Amino acid sequence: MEASLPPSADSPVALRVVALDFATKTERELVADDASAAVARGESIWVDARVDRVEGALAELQRLGLVSDDILQDALHTEPLTRIARFPDCIHLVVSGCRPRGQAFDLERLDVVMGKGYLLTLHRGSVLFVSAVRRDYLADFERHAQSLSFLVFELWDHLVENYLEVQKLMEERVERLQTALRREQIDDGVFAAISELGADLLHFRKILLPARAVLTDLATRKSIFVSEATQPFLANMVGTVEHVLQDMLVDRDILSESLDLYMSLVSHRTNEVMKRLTVVSVIFLPLTFLVGLYGMNFDRLPELHWDYGYAYFWLAVLVIVGGLVVFLRRHRLL
Repeated sequence: MEASLPPSADSPVALRVVALDFATKTERELVADDASAAVARGESIWVDARVDRVEGALAELQRLGLVSDDILQDALHTEPLTRIARFPDCIHLVVSGCRPRGQAFDLERLDVVMGKGYLLTLHRGSVLFVSAVRRDYLADFERHAQSLSFLVFELWDHLVENYLEVQKLMEERVERLQTALRREQIDDGVFAAISELGADLLHFRKILLPARAVLTDLATRKSIFVSEATQPFLANMVGTVEHVLQDMLVDRDILSESLDLYMSLVSHRTNEVMKRLTVVSVIFLPLTFLVGLYGMNFDRLPELHWDYGYAYFWLAVLVIVGGLVVFLRRHRLL
């Protein structure tokens, strides 16, 4: 079984339509024009639609005769916000997966429309977790699937796995930045990386929160399109999403605490430097006074005519410096 749809050079949409027989545990591929007829005959079909070009995609999807134009327009032209919409004849579900890109990630939107006898998955280009579903769903279909609801479980199972992988990448980035902050010499680029990671963690949280809400809705609210046998498995995945959210918040806290610790260390080092400079200033302040005093241009300075005035000056310097050093050491300032 192929893991991705074939390229659609002539058509803006690549379609794969399969009829799933849950009694005999067999599947067969259909042509797109037979989709609505198969549903009318009482068959269960899965339509996977990959949109390669938006122009002309609506007309191709309308040929299926399964989904209303309003839902198709929404899937093709609105923002990828995770949400669920319920209609009398179907459920429209929008979820967002993540495709790693270097240290960041890109969103991958998937529209899922569930109606009586069909499930439509609609996405632009290749989507990582959908490709994983296409690769693995047949094993679960043959073992325990009883209705098209099992595909909802498969989609969410691989989507949550996708979230776990992204969270692991975030955790590794936090660990690398922690290591960088412990070095003696810090590159200024580390602070830009911390800011970028903080923004990515916040963005990831905005993906997880609505995903948890939608998954909870599917797991708890009764519907003719999601079987009661599937709902407990979806409820289990709500807990997994909760764990991902908690781990992400822990990563944010660790990152913030590491930065605060680094700033405290910088402040401590700065205080040590200022302490040394203050000690030097204390020592040289009386010496500066002496130099200034005997640098005055007056004719009558008695010490100017002393035979050993220069030696007395240096003796005074040594006594002052020695006395200050002893004083500072006793008070642990030096």
